[in-house]
Parts: sequence; C-alpha cells; structure tokens
Amino acid sequence: MVISIPLGSIRNMRDGQLMPEKFTCVFKDAYKVFLKGRPKELGAAQLSIGVFIICIGSLITLEYGSSHLVYTLPSALFIASGILSFAAGNSPFMPVVKLSFIFNIISLFWSLTAIVLCPILEEGHPGSPFSAETNSKRNMYVGLKVVIGVLCGIELILALVLIFWESKAVCRAHFNTLPLITIKQDA
Repeated sequence: MVISIPLGSIRNMRDGQLMPEKFTCVFKDAYKVFLKGRPKELGAAQLSIGVFIICIGSLITLEYGSSHLVYTLPSALFIASGILSFAAGNSPFMPVVKLSFIFNIISLFWSLTAIVLCPILEEGHPGSPFSAETNSKRNMYVGLKVVIGVLCGIELILALVLIFWESKAVCRAHFNTLPLITIKQDA
C-alpha cells in the first residue's frame, strides 16, 4: 500500500495545520481480484454437485450395498466448500476466505481420491451384487458410477479454479507489510 501526502508549501500553511485535508491512498485490493473468479457462482455449483453426488450415492447404496458410501458420503465436503465459497464471495471477511481456501484444498484431494476409488470398487469383487443379476441392472450400476466419476471430475475443476482465485486473496506478498508513506513537498 502506498500513501502519498502532498504538503504544498510550508509557508502557505495555516496556523495549527500539520497535514493537508486531502491525500491519496493507492493499493491493490486482493479481495476484489478474488471476486473476479466468481466465487458465488462456483460455490453454488459446488453445493449442487455435492448434493447430487450424495443423492446418487444413496441410490447406489440402497440398491447395491453400503460399500459405496466410501466415495459418496464424504461429498458433504463439497457442500461445505460450496457454502464457504459462496459466503466468501458475499463478504470480505478474510477468515471466511481462508477457511474456504482450506476446504477447497481438501475438496480437491477428496475429488481426486473419489475419482480413483470409483472404478476400483467395481462389481468384480467376490461379494458382487451382480453374480446372478440381469444385464440391465449392471448397466444401471455402471452408469451411476460413471455419473459420480464425471461429477467428481467437475468438482476437481471447480476446486482448482477456486483455489487459484482464493490464493490471490490469501497468499499475497504484502499481507503483513506496513504501508509506504511518501510526503511530497511542492517547491
């Protein structure tokens, strides 16, 4: 932050006047840069994806067993990240932006984990629900898992974009520095 105070001529000062009435303060507002990333819209998308993944995961769990909660239930993190990103876009309260940043980093790693776990927990294991089932039930199962994988991929992209823009607000070099004050005197 740079504060410029023009003093003018000391001879023209009135009695008791030490500072001019007007001066300028120039600074880069990192929060406004963060708002260029559209955190409210991205947070709403994260929230929607988290709810959708939990709903699909519930369908899979009801139909095919509870082993699929491993990669669907922690999608509550996406919901929390979405709420925090939306809140960070609404108010310039820095602790909310930092908390959103942390949750988005966790969501990034969780979406990567879910993308890896989704194909691993496949129907080929010994306790498979498809041992004597129809082909259409298997196709439904695979289709739902593909939808969850795609949604986790979209969540990964959203988390990356939000982390990029939140890092511009949170991780800045001039965070703990004092302002530079220059006093200009006219001749």
